[in-house]
Amino acid sequence: MNSFRYRFKVLMPRTLINLAPEDKQWLDAEARARGVSMASLVREAVHEYRVHEQAARGPTLGQALADTAGIWRGGEGLVWQRRLRDEWAREN
Repeated sequence: MNSFRYRFKVLMPRTLINLAPEDKQWLDAEARARGVSMASLVREAVHEYRVHEQAARGPTLGQALADTAGIWRGGEGLVWQRRLRDEWAREN
């Protein structure tokens, strides 16, 4: 996992989770080996998982619209659209 640290105080809700004993043992050992708290390691893991899952799903419709809004620079869109459709009609 990437180095993931909060560089400023963030108010975070506390969350209680249940882990299998072997997962808890591994988490404790990994946190000790890295010199971080178990909570920090869990935050890092959840963050990386969320980023991975969101990237795998691609942008939402709203995000895609926001990312592409205003990129058409070819003049008046309706004029272009009608000209293109007129070309299609002449081809048929």
